Amino acid sequence: MLALRSLAFNAMFYINLIAFLVVGAEFYLTPRKWSIRALQTWARASQWWLKVLAGIAVEVRGLENIPAGPVLIAGKHQSLFETFALLPLVDDPAMVLKRELTWIPVFGWFALKFRMIAVDRGAGAQALRSLIRQGQEAIAIGRQVIIFPEGTRRAPDAPPDYKVGAGALYLKLGVACVPFALNSGLYWPRRRFARFPGTIIIEFLTPIEAGLDRKTFAARLEATVETATARLVAEGRAAMAR
Repeated sequence: MLALRSLAFNAMFYINLIAFLVVGAEFYLTPRKWSIRALQTWARASQWWLKVLAGIAVEVRGLENIPAGPVLIAGKHQSLFETFALLPLVDDPAMVLKRELTWIPVFGWFALKFRMIAVDRGAGAQALRSLIRQGQEAIAIGRQVIIFPEGTRRAPDAPPDYKVGAGALYLKLGVACVPFALNSGLYWPRRRFARFPGTIIIEFLTPIEAGLDRKTFAARLEATVETATARLVAEGRAAMAR
C-alpha cells in the first residue's frame, strides 16, 4: 500500500507541475505578482494531493512570528517538500535557488519570471555578491527572502553544515531574520521514492532582530534552528511509532 500511495502521489506531483507550466503558460505574460499568486495556488494543490494520495498532512506553527513586509526567512532543508510548501505562507516569496534550475526549459523561465534569487554556487565571491544584490532588490520592494543556509538537502540526523550566505544576507539587508525548523525528511526522504504518512510540521521561530554582527547572528541562527529541528524530528518519530 505504501508503494502504491507513493507512486500515485509522485506521478500526480509531476502531472500537476506540468499542468501548471503548460496550461498556466499565460501567467508568464501577466504581472509578476499575479504570477506569484498562480505559483502559490499550484503549491497549495500539491499539498492537497500530498494529503489525499500519500496521507501526509501539514501543520504550520508560529506564522505570527513572520512580520508584515520585507524579512529574511532562514531554516532547514530536508526534502523537496519545503521548496514549494513555504511559498503560500508569505505574501511575496523570493526564494534562493541554484542557478542551474533556471536552465530547465519552461520551469527555468518561470523561475526568472517570479524573480527568484538564482545563484551560481560555484562562483565563490561573485556568487555571494550576486546573492546580496538580488536580495537587496527583493527587500526594496517588500518581498520575503527565503534561504536554506546549508545550501542543499540534509537528512534529519545529519550534522549541521551552515554556509556563509545567510549571514551575508542578514548583514546587508538590514531586516530581521525569522528562523524556521521542520521535520519533512521523515515523511519525504531525500533521494527516495517512498512517501510515509503522517504530519509534517513547519515551525517559524522567534525573529532574530536586525543589527547583530555576523558571528553572533550565525551562532544564534544555527542554535535556534537545530534545537527546534531536533525537537520536531523527535515529535515526528514518536507519532510515527504510535
